[in-house]
Amino acid sequence: MYIGTQTQCKDDVDIEVLAQLGVVNVDQTPTTPWAEWTTDMLKAERDRFDKYGVNLEMIHIPLGSRDVFKNEAGAIFLGPSDARDRGIDRMCETIKMMSEAGLRGGNYNITLLGHLRTESKYGRGGAKLSTFEYDKLDQSLGEFEGGAADEDTMWERIDYWLQKVIPVAEEYKIQLACHPSDPGIGYGTTYRGVARVLGMVDGFKKFIDLYDSPYNGLNFCVGCMSEVLENPADGICDVVRYFGERKKLFNIHFRNIKGGLKNFVEVFPDEGDVNMLQVLRTLKEVDYPYMIMPDHVPGISGPEPGRVGFAFTYGYIHALLQAVNES
Repeated sequence: MYIGTQTQCKDDVDIEVLAQLGVVNVDQTPTTPWAEWTTDMLKAERDRFDKYGVNLEMIHIPLGSRDVFKNEAGAIFLGPSDARDRGIDRMCETIKMMSEAGLRGGNYNITLLGHLRTESKYGRGGAKLSTFEYDKLDQSLGEFEGGAADEDTMWERIDYWLQKVIPVAEEYKIQLACHPSDPGIGYGTTYRGVARVLGMVDGFKKFIDLYDSPYNGLNFCVGCMSEVLENPADGICDVVRYFGERKKLFNIHFRNIKGGLKNFVEVFPDEGDVNMLQVLRTLKEVDYPYMIMPDHVPGISGPEPGRVGFAFTYGYIHALLQAVNES
């Protein structure tokens, strides 16, 4: 395993800085509209990073962490329609392009509502912390504009997706890595009429069983999976071990929290409830071979808060990896 990052490098200087910080494997979301993606465009993206010794090994396909209406391929999970089938056909073409461009795989989300958060709190030195308190969710919004979707409905849509795209991923040897719905809100619970079936651990277990393939796996977020546990400090390594032993971990989002199910804040990796060194030791135990990526760094002060926060986390991960590899 090795350090990587999910990034949006605006220019060559951003890429050069990553190389200087020892981050030489990345996932970058293309800024070109999805309809205009080509193999040559993806190869050009790889070449742009190659100049600095950085490997663009993954990309985000246009099923992101926002609500489906803000994702170019969002119709795929809104239920049966011509738009859904056109989107899946285009996604199959995209998988072929990714293979031709020499990529390892694509990261994506299956979520109708996008990430859910409530009013931020403040932590160490006044850093702004992304926060979720279930009891403070806005209940005045009513049913989701795209229509209610209970657990059975969501699983039907997910299964339809997997049956269509995973055979293509197998043909072209492209890993498809699904991220959790952030956060899970409990079993049998809906918000705005929508079940978040991929928010909970058992949902991810069902997900990998729906289509058992070496190309169907997880963009596994330590933070997301910790958020849905009653006691993250005691439980998260068992979750990592379950999916790691089955070789379903394609990327790791490496972040920490304080709290647990339905009430948590995201914090710096060195100060949360989870022992992040133990997480890495568990990943080593299961022979996890891919990127360890920072995620959702708290908001800090100054002119470059994102860059500085991520640079801190890169250094933290470098140090933990060195400790794990020498033990």
